[in-house]
Amino acid sequence: MAGETVLVTGGSGFIGSWCVIELLRRGYQVRTTVRDLGREGEVRAMIGSVADTANLSVYAANLTADTGWDEAVAGCEFVLHVASPVAAAEPKDPDDLIVPAREGAVRVVSAAVRAGVRRVVMTSSVASIGGGFDGADGVFDETTWTDGDDPKVSAYARSKTLAERAAWDIVEKTGGTTQLATVLPALVIGPVLGKDYSDSIQVIDRLLGGKVPGVPRLGFDLVDVRDVADLHIRAMTSNAAAGQRFVAAGEWAWMIDIAHILKAKLGGEAAKVPTRRAPDFLIRLMGLFDKDIAGVAGGLGRRREFSSKKAQDLLGWRPRPSEDSIVDTARSLIAAGAV
Repeated sequence: MAGETVLVTGGSGFIGSWCVIELLRRGYQVRTTVRDLGREGEVRAMIGSVADTANLSVYAANLTADTGWDEAVAGCEFVLHVASPVAAAEPKDPDDLIVPAREGAVRVVSAAVRAGVRRVVMTSSVASIGGGFDGADGVFDETTWTDGDDPKVSAYARSKTLAERAAWDIVEKTGGTTQLATVLPALVIGPVLGKDYSDSIQVIDRLLGGKVPGVPRLGFDLVDVRDVADLHIRAMTSNAAAGQRFVAAGEWAWMIDIAHILKAKLGGEAAKVPTRRAPDFLIRLMGLFDKDIAGVAGGLGRRREFSSKKAQDLLGWRPRPSEDSIVDTARSLIAAGAV
């Protein structure tokens, strides 16, 4: 209900900022967290470029420390726990991602339980359901879990899985009246609000800037960040969402499809976009020198889709056409001077 107070962790991030924007637009009192209050002006300016920030408050809290969370959560009806460490490249030590993700989830959800928050909605990832199926293509949904203890699984997938598991455990054991729902986005694209944007935007950024010699044989389920924010709010407010996981995924697209959309819709602004396929061996070779490319080379030629049927059937959620999101992402990158 508009007017209620919602805490969004990680308001400076890509998904977090759009969650804040959508909540403000719908009349909520919104709080958000940053690691350092020195960034408050930056966050207000970013969000204020598309929404009125009069009902926004900013608190200091860090996933790796206990201080600040009880204060940030006190008096909130809802918490959207969006903040989590992200790395495009595989870290040398998986715990660099796993520990802050899991401990951050514990801190935030525990604070919410102590404060008697009505519901927590946590941002997980499709990596928590499809991160450990070596060699298996197909369509996956919320009924499966990645093995968070499998060292062959990427650190990112393990971090999202173990953090989500920790959140469910806390609510099950100590939650009382506090409910939990989780949102599992696929590859998130959409309008960026400045030059500091999510690693997930690299797919379009690299094509638009001509940063790859050809188009890799990679594909993804795409989802617009604005639709991800909408699903968080639906999961926050719907009675049917309590205790549920929801995949946030739109249409599947190969990178060559994305390249052709950029060429067709942006004309001269897409002059650097390649449309020739890059051989798999070349991408793997480039991965020896570029950790970001190495992190996705294992997905060459694979088609692993994620079904959002549950979110659509239970919550009435509808992702927008991926072509619209691709074009909006590209135009925002150009406007921000990022390419």
